[in-house]
Amino acid sequence: MPNKEDNKKDGTTMPSENPSDNDAKHTRFATSFLSFLEKPAVRWFCKRFPSWVNPDMLTVIGLLGALVVGAGYLLCRYNPAFIWLASFGLLLNYFGDGLDGALARYRKIERPKYGFFIDHTVDAFAEFAVMLGVALSGYVNFTLALFALIGYFMVSVVVIAYAFVNGEFRITYGGFGPTELRALIILCNTLIFFIGKPMIELFGFRFGLYDGILVAVIAILYGIFIGLVITKGIELNRIDRKKRE
Repeated sequence: MPNKEDNKKDGTTMPSENPSDNDAKHTRFATSFLSFLEKPAVRWFCKRFPSWVNPDMLTVIGLLGALVVGAGYLLCRYNPAFIWLASFGLLLNYFGDGLDGALARYRKIERPKYGFFIDHTVDAFAEFAVMLGVALSGYVNFTLALFALIGYFMVSVVVIAYAFVNGEFRITYGGFGPTELRALIILCNTLIFFIGKPMIELFGFRFGLYDGILVAVIAILYGIFIGLVITKGIELNRIDRKKRE
């Protein structure tokens, strides 16, 4: 899951479509509801990490956290108490994924192209591991979980593509980003442990509560994808037309 500690604009080198342009920049936007708590905490950790801790170690910790999340959900098929393992994995994932880039910037040892590449490729595998665990948990329909994963990847592709062509990388929308998502999932996990798997009847249809929530999430993801493709496409078309004038 992607997460950065800054809630301000900053320029970070990223690959350009022009091979000779090795200093292309993108501006990262990460303003969220919890950033007023997150930024001081991230800085506190960066100042206190021992010298032998490096960003790559934190990236590995974040990935291990995602694997723990997936395993926790999978094991819920056998014992609902494993939902707490999934929540612990989310915290571990946040610790690693949220601090790897921050530590590199704090120590001024950034590797912008490598970091951008590794961050998003590792995140893709991490999200797959998490959603596979969710799909096999017994709490939601397997097919719906896969549609949610596809929706997440579709939105990710649009965000990364837009960052590549226009230099703007946004990981939060409407004040809601990866940190808020993790917090919400942990709250949902707690709710799941205490209420189990309730069923709902609506308009003659009977389905699980979490399937209904997942359908709403899928609708939001696909809506965001369509909205971004249309709005960003219009914006980029306008920019290219102005360049020709």
